[in-house]
Amino acid sequence: MSVALARAFLAGEWTSESLIVRGIRVLGRRRRVDGVVRDVLELYHRPPLDRPDELARVIDVSVERRRLREREPAHWFTFEPEMGRMRWPVPELATVLTLAEFLELEYGRLQWFADVRGLERSVASEQLRNYRYAWVGRRLIEKPKQDLKAVQRRILHEILDHVPAHDAAHGFRRGRSVVTHARSHVGRRVVLRFDLESFFASVEAGRVYGIFRTIGYPEPVAHVLTALCVNVVPRHEWARVPVPADPALIDGHRRLGRRLAAPHLPQGAPTSPALASLAALGLDRRIAGLARRFGATYTRYADDIALSGDERLLAAHATVRAAVAEIVRSEGFLVNASKSQLMTNAGRQRVCGVVVNARTNVPRTEYDTLKAILHNAAAGGTEIDRAHLLGRIAWIESLNPGRGAKLRARFAAIRPAA
Repeated sequence: MSVALARAFLAGEWTSESLIVRGIRVLGRRRRVDGVVRDVLELYHRPPLDRPDELARVIDVSVERRRLREREPAHWFTFEPEMGRMRWPVPELATVLTLAEFLELEYGRLQWFADVRGLERSVASEQLRNYRYAWVGRRLIEKPKQDLKAVQRRILHEILDHVPAHDAAHGFRRGRSVVTHARSHVGRRVVLRFDLESFFASVEAGRVYGIFRTIGYPEPVAHVLTALCVNVVPRHEWARVPVPADPALIDGHRRLGRRLAAPHLPQGAPTSPALASLAALGLDRRIAGLARRFGATYTRYADDIALSGDERLLAAHATVRAAVAEIVRSEGFLVNASKSQLMTNAGRQRVCGVVVNARTNVPRTEYDTLKAILHNAAAGGTEIDRAHLLGRIAWIESLNPGRGAKLRARFAAIRPAA
């Protein structure tokens, strides 16, 4: 009944008399609908055409409060949904059919990718799934199949790329990288580093839905966009993972299992990094504010958090670490204590594997190892993967151009294979 009334109210002029007239067509009696209309108009000064589900819940509360007996609706109305407030230049997609046209998909195909039947979790046949799975250590990579991946890329570039993350976020953003993340902390007295446990899997469907609603999409469209960007891991995939022998890892193993069993951001989908950063917007704002209190710098690269500063931060490090852990927890994430570090400039300071003591650099051992590989290759003693070596040289060059130039000179001395 509440859904029918919501649809009726949204189907025409937003005045008391008009709502009552349409409500009577649904319920059949005026006195049953007058009070509900008053409640609705008290809360909504204009029709919430992007929020039909919310309106139905409000009506449901009013119906229950007024002790109206549930009855079968006598008539069903249709209405035209509208976009909510649009803060960014995203495509206007007011209906699910419009979304299907935008994605160049038939409606049934859209429903398949959105997994409305919940097959991903339960079916044994890979042909009926939208993802393939690969375990890298204890990290699950959820790879969308080609067609779904193309849909997700469209959502990423046409919608999510227009929505800014916090300025402290350096992961997966144009002009930002591991290097810019690390460079923000060069030459500091102390660096505090935190790792977020199961970063992508911690972002549940409800938070993704909230992002699409904030962008301005009506509830039905936001639901489908969310379904296209989240996943539920098949039971048998999780069953393949043995319980850790180390008792200290068992709780984390169980938490990961619960996260993967619920709709979450899949690590491997093109949309996940952008959505995870938007989900972490509150976290970024709060930790950035905390950092300012102690004259510190804060940046985040995906699940890697770093704060750096002078003696003031060092003196308060215990307080800051506890505050960061509490902010992370209250924002729906969890700090991996075993991977968090306090690093002073008396020793090596590393951010995402990059040494930041005096300048961005690679560890000396990594440089020496690559130099030895190039020397042996030039002497004809080893076979090499030229593309792989060039990639490693380019990485070092981005951090330390001088070292990179020396390695390129050694690479140039390698004779091409006959």
